[in-house]
Amino acid sequence: MSHPPDTIFSSERGAVETLLANQLLWMLLLRTILYTVILGLSAYLQTGKFNVTVLPPLPLFFFILSVYVASIVSGILLLQTGISPRRFGLIQIIIDTLFVSILVYYTGASGSIFSPLYFFPIIAGGLILPRLGGLIAAGAATLQYACVLTLDYYQIFPEFFKIPPYDNGRDIYTTLNLFAVYGLVFFLAAILSSLFSGRLRKTEEALSDSVRDFDRLSLLYKQIFDDISTGIITTDQENRITSVNNAAELITGYPSEDLLSKRFHDFFPYVVFSVSGSRHSAEFIRKNTDKIRIGYSYARLQHSRKSDSRQQMGNTGDPENCKVITIQDISEIERMEKQVQQSKKLAAIGRMSAGIAHDFRNPLTAISGSAQILAEELNLLNSAQTKVTSELVTIILRESKRLSHTVSDFLKFARPEHVESDWFLFRRCLDEVIEVARLTPEWSGHIQLELFTEDIVDIWADQYQLFTILNHILQNALVFVPVEDGHIRIIAREVQVADETDQFVITVEDNGPGIEPGEEEKIFEPFQTKRVDGTGLGLAIVKQMVEGHQGTIAAGKSFLGGAKFVVTLPLPQQ
Repeated sequence: MSHPPDTIFSSERGAVETLLANQLLWMLLLRTILYTVILGLSAYLQTGKFNVTVLPPLPLFFFILSVYVASIVSGILLLQTGISPRRFGLIQIIIDTLFVSILVYYTGASGSIFSPLYFFPIIAGGLILPRLGGLIAAGAATLQYACVLTLDYYQIFPEFFKIPPYDNGRDIYTTLNLFAVYGLVFFLAAILSSLFSGRLRKTEEALSDSVRDFDRLSLLYKQIFDDISTGIITTDQENRITSVNNAAELITGYPSEDLLSKRFHDFFPYVVFSVSGSRHSAEFIRKNTDKIRIGYSYARLQHSRKSDSRQQMGNTGDPENCKVITIQDISEIERMEKQVQQSKKLAAIGRMSAGIAHDFRNPLTAISGSAQILAEELNLLNSAQTKVTSELVTIILRESKRLSHTVSDFLKFARPEHVESDWFLFRRCLDEVIEVARLTPEWSGHIQLELFTEDIVDIWADQYQLFTILNHILQNALVFVPVEDGHIRIIAREVQVADETDQFVITVEDNGPGIEPGEEEKIFEPFQTKRVDGTGLGLAIVKQMVEGHQGTIAAGKSFLGGAKFVVTLPLPQQ
């Protein structure tokens, strides 16, 4: 999600001010440490072994106490108020120069040994507040040192300086020279500290950018490592697992806690590292004891500095033996490959069978025609022997006809016809199907047929294939309904589904024994039949033709007690 520029700038400004506030707190801490050292140094110099001027004990105590109080109050104000850190820093720099000027004035003025303390606020200002901080501190130090030199020149000293009388012995030129030297050195120190601070700031920014880029790359690497669908496992020189991604956990069934620091072959005993980079497969036993097939490959982790790597690893082994292993669950892929191979074999057998079935037609036609002629001639004769022969001829005709139907159904299934849809009258097609069904031996005068098709006029489909679909379903119902009180219901209606598309739904129900639970899908498979004279291809052909129309067919239990077939065909958009 992108952020407005003002938000980004304000967040960056807040981070800079926080960093500056932390630096100012460190400066206050260093101030207290510095003047604590001065306290100890002054106490040592007061022993009289050195010819230097120091503050008497009582003024020195109050001076150091003032520094402590100022530092504590300043820290509290910085932490608990909304004061600007830059303004606060400038004020503290000026306060520091003032403390140094007081200390220099009361410890010998121009001859004080504490004059170099001016460099503390100057350098601190240049480092903490680049450009202005050092120059302002240098200017304040120069002006205040000028005041100290002026008081020194006119011999305006504290009372303890006058006992014994103090005289610096400097004329106006010596004093001006001292002022010029110190002022020049102050500004040089300010410039150098500012330059050093600028370089330091650029180095910190470059380092921050590098750290930020490294963190971004590290996050990207971790995200890729965790989100990639291929399992990735890394091992060290002792073949112990060092890292596991989420995909590897899903494939193996083991959480990372169970795998890390364990030997790789304790979990993958069938994996063999033979040729690096090539793809292999092996069996794997998941945590729930399921056996799967995994495909794996590995590569060695190369190290540019072997000596450094050995030193980091404690000289426990060869870093070249570290590996990265990729794994995938290929159980489903291998199963699909076997299915494809089996499908190719079945397709070849189907083509061959279709050719054989097609070649059967001519001999069957000749046998059937010859048997019909023989039956006609036998009917002209009237003897006991001819009756037996006539019955055999009838069997030949019946079985030839059944075999011809089987060959036709097989060819329809093996070579599905192209769907040529058009608008036609549905009721006319249905009446033709019923008329053909009435001529079959299965139709009896006790069958009750209900038709509900008043709302349907035209239908969009292949008329020949729809006739075949309805004929197969109706013939199937006639076989299983009771002979004495058979009941068949056909309902046709147009419905609108959720996406506002129209569909044509045909329902055929009967009161036969119905379909056994769990067999609703199997009955559409080839050669699945319970009819004595059935081929097991009728419903398979029906499903194939319905799917050729981009429709669906489903079987279930009817309200009449028997089977129900629902055919859904899509209608074209207006």
